[in-house]
Amino acid sequence: MTTEPEASAAPTPASTIPDTVPASPAAPPPGHRGLWRERGFPAFWLGQGLSQLGAQFAALAMPIVAVAILQADDAQMGYLHAAETAAFLLVGLPAGAWLDRMRKRTVMIAADLVRVVAVAAVPLLWLAGMLEMWHLFVIGAVVGVATVFFDVGYQSFVPVLVRDEHVGPANGALEATAQTMRLGGPAVAGLLLKVLSAPLLLAANAVGFLLSAISLMLVRDEEVVKPKHERQHLVREIAEGLRFVARTDFLVRIVGTTALTNLGTTIAMTLSPILILRILGLDPAIYGVLMTLGAVGGLVGSVLANRIARWIGEGPALSASTLLFVASAALLPAAAHFPDAAVVLLVLFEALLGFSVLVYNIVQVTARQRICPKPLLGRMNASIRFVVWGVMPIGALVAGWLGTAFGTLSAIWVGSIIAMLGALPLLLSPYARMRALPTREDATRQA
Repeated sequence: MTTEPEASAAPTPASTIPDTVPASPAAPPPGHRGLWRERGFPAFWLGQGLSQLGAQFAALAMPIVAVAILQADDAQMGYLHAAETAAFLLVGLPAGAWLDRMRKRTVMIAADLVRVVAVAAVPLLWLAGMLEMWHLFVIGAVVGVATVFFDVGYQSFVPVLVRDEHVGPANGALEATAQTMRLGGPAVAGLLLKVLSAPLLLAANAVGFLLSAISLMLVRDEEVVKPKHERQHLVREIAEGLRFVARTDFLVRIVGTTALTNLGTTIAMTLSPILILRILGLDPAIYGVLMTLGAVGGLVGSVLANRIARWIGEGPALSASTLLFVASAALLPAAAHFPDAAVVLLVLFEALLGFSVLVYNIVQVTARQRICPKPLLGRMNASIRFVVWGVMPIGALVAGWLGTAFGTLSAIWVGSIIAMLGALPLLLSPYARMRALPTREDATRQA
């Protein structure tokens, strides 16, 4: 289960933790009106929404550029996705420590501007008749590094920007907006593909990153960076974040489930453009419509996640969303075995996947924000992201190898089965039945 605003052109998709959060999910939710009166949040929300819209264009255009224009094979798709995600494995840990030493908003602006330049290079190279697969590898890697810094900062910025009681609603509002953009973006992109080439759609992604940077420039926050004399050696600060995660049983379980499901999902999704565009022979425009219809599930999940957690409890909400994810995992490869029902199966796959992942992410990210001391937020998020996103370049390379050795469909089945098994660390834990997940005080007692 990808922890992120998950569907960015390069992987994307949590934040800093409140000092006090209602102890029970049954408590009435804080008013959303107060959230929109938080200074800086409306501008931040608007910029991230427009950035997500551009990302949906890229999510559709990049695989089409690789598969349909540059004729990428299974191995090359594996290399491409590995390049896009390698940064989470290579620089994910120090990024968290660096972020805790710097103003997160400034880092996020710089990351956005780097992504503007990198993504804009694709349509420019294509118009010049020079675009090759290795260009996509390099551009994917550059965008991936910038995304690491942006995402870790993003995860740790919301609690800096809004008051503690508004962190949950802020997460929900941001994810609901992201899902709304995922709902309309692919369909619009699919229609534009009738009159534009796929590389030109990536220009919209660059514009989205630019708008995100501008919105962050308009935001004012009160973050205070730790003075230099209070900092430890970088390695010690990284180790402190790792130790906190390793000593907190709830976080260990979340990392286990998320990492395994991400590994399996990456194997399957790396090769899904080949399955959909080449094996099933679907038109790219239909591919965009499928993504839009599937995003309905994600939108519903983002809107209902906090309500579901209050209705049935936080632990049961995580369990139910994980089980639903397991049920959906087989639908992607099944579409190849039932070509007459392929479109229906793919829509169900996208919808159930989107719903389950969004419920899971919002509940577990809010619990992570609640359980971690604020000075450790960047390092905690980076430590978790290092593992749960770090498996993705490995999964992408495995996907390329499996697809080359045993065929695309067999590789996708292997990925789906691994993703199903990933549910076990959480489902076999006591947290699966807890109405209220652990608080910071519980974590302190564990440590």
